[in-house]
Amino acid sequence: MEIVPATLADWPDIEQIYREGIRTKMATFEKEEELPTGEKWFSSKMENLTFKAIDDDGKLLGFATCTAVSNRCVYTGVAEVSVYVTNAAKRQGIGFALLNHLIDASEKAGLWTLQAGIFAKNEASIKLHHKAGFRTVGIREKIGQLDGVWLDTALLERRSTKI
Repeated sequence: MEIVPATLADWPDIEQIYREGIRTKMATFEKEEELPTGEKWFSSKMENLTFKAIDDDGKLLGFATCTAVSNRCVYTGVAEVSVYVTNAAKRQGIGFALLNHLIDASEKAGLWTLQAGIFAKNEASIKLHHKAGFRTVGIREKIGQLDGVWLDTALLERRSTKI
């Protein structure tokens, strides 16, 4: 496996993995019919902070990215992380490798705080983030609805020890 920068040309594969995540009903409030274009999706991400994991044949296994939490200058060093791994490649350490790669790249880019909003019921993702140095700072109760059901999200953060 190799982790390299992702580009707009990767959107069809990223979109497929993102759709898998949507279908699990464990990863996002977003619905398939609301998916943006690749151009819009990439434009919402922080520059040079979207990566893909590929196998030896170049097949996309997962992706990780950062999104700015605010456009206010005081928050320029704070970003939200997203990590998605294709269902066929889960539980192989790919998510952890992607998240650690993203952490290293974010620190080089000057980010001092990374946060993640994860469905409270998604214990595997919370455990993954804890393993990568995130801590749970709270539970946001009934923060949004998915298919008419109110869900809680755990808010996790990781502070850089380098910045």
